[in-house]
Amino acid sequence: MNTKSKKLTLDISYIALFAALIAVCTWISIPFASGIAVTLQTFAVIMAAALLGWKRGTIAVLVYIAIGASGAPVFSGFRGGIGVLGGVTGGYIIGFIFTAIIVGLVCEKTQMKTLPMIISMVAGVIVCYAFGTAWFCIYFKGAKTVGSALMTCVVPYLPFDAAKIALAAFLSKRLYKKVGV
Repeated sequence: MNTKSKKLTLDISYIALFAALIAVCTWISIPFASGIAVTLQTFAVIMAAALLGWKRGTIAVLVYIAIGASGAPVFSGFRGGIGVLGGVTGGYIIGFIFTAIIVGLVCEKTQMKTLPMIISMVAGVIVCYAFGTAWFCIYFKGAKTVGSALMTCVVPYLPFDAAKIALAAFLSKRLYKKVGV
């Protein structure tokens, strides 16, 4: 097997591994009354992007979304199907794509320097929040103000996401030499 074939095989393996990791981390869930559960999805998305870079990390997220949209129960609450993307959490799922691009680009460009990596993870989560909150407002047809949506969709989750970012940054730094781009 030539070097190019080996790299392609490794790339496909890592993409599949991280798509599966995102799915498994989705199932670790703490439900909230808002209908938006705390999961480890965000953790897995930022890990995938940090370790695989923006292209492979984004492809892993897209594979995960495609698997879920096709009906496999890989979304929170063991749900699957295209309808989940149109549901209350659909904006977050779409936001994961942009989170992966942001984190992956910064981690590639800075070669995993700690501060830029953490800042990119925070920025990626903020972008995910923006997509999720905007979709939440659309889903409820304007019945929710942006302020009330932020209080429902963002504020309660900040401590959890801070912990996920800290853990993802710690693990990414340690695993980068083994898995990284």
